[in-house]
Amino acid sequence: MVKELLRYVLPMELIDFFDLFKLQEQEGVLHLHLDECTIVPDEYKELGLLPNGFYEASTLKDFPLRDKKVVLHIRRRRWKDALGKSYSRQWDFAAEGTRYSKEFASFLKESFGYLPDSNSIS
Repeated sequence: MVKELLRYVLPMELIDFFDLFKLQEQEGVLHLHLDECTIVPDEYKELGLLPNGFYEASTLKDFPLRDKKVVLHIRRRRWKDALGKSYSRQWDFAAEGTRYSKEFASFLKESFGYLPDSNSIS
């Protein structure tokens, strides 16, 4: 049920490959913490990779919900092979040159004709 609800809230790229593990509200900001699932990337399946922790979280601003700003904290998974070599999947969630999700940046640009600075609506 939660996964179905998240399909209406999160950017589409996150739905199938990330799990929401923490939700917190601080000073009018809703923080959604997401970890990449343990689904081995298709391009590395033959290497027999094992999960090896996470990279530091990246943050993105996304559409406000119920008058709360939304910040996504996204942790990409690290993988390692039998020899200890590290691998990871590359994700492209942010609009170029911003810390906004692609959909939110597109909406802001269409609405305002430009992307507001980070202190504005987000």
